[in-house]
Amino acid sequence: MSASRRRRRTSAVAATLAAVALTAGLTTGCDAVNKALDCVQTADAIADSVTDLQQAVESAANDPTQLQESLDSIEQNLGEIGDKTDNADVNKAVDDLQKAVDNVRTSVQNGDETPDISPVTDAAGELTKVCTP
Repeated sequence: MSASRRRRRTSAVAATLAAVALTAGLTTGCDAVNKALDCVQTADAIADSVTDLQQAVESAANDPTQLQESLDSIEQNLGEIGDKTDNADVNKAVDDLQKAVDNVRTSVQNGDETPDISPVTDAAGELTKVCTP
């Protein structure tokens, strides 16, 4: 094999490896962007659920089922975001929000018609913060 033929072959192999590396990098980058976007969208849905929770607490005397539905909605969204990320900060924020939701649910089950939801609001704010790129 001639030297110029070897160089062309080496160049072709190098170009192929570079293309594979670039494609892998772009795919990984897109996955990261998609995960971040999923996080932001789910955090936004959780923020809406927290707003619904605040309204449900205000009208709990009229319709106590709204409070449970709001808590259920937050938990469903937490499950979705927890499944979509491996980010430690996001997972911690999800765990903190889950604990806050559990505490509100326990308060309601113990007969508290107007539970303190400020820990839920604070934890949801933290989740939104860590999800924002």
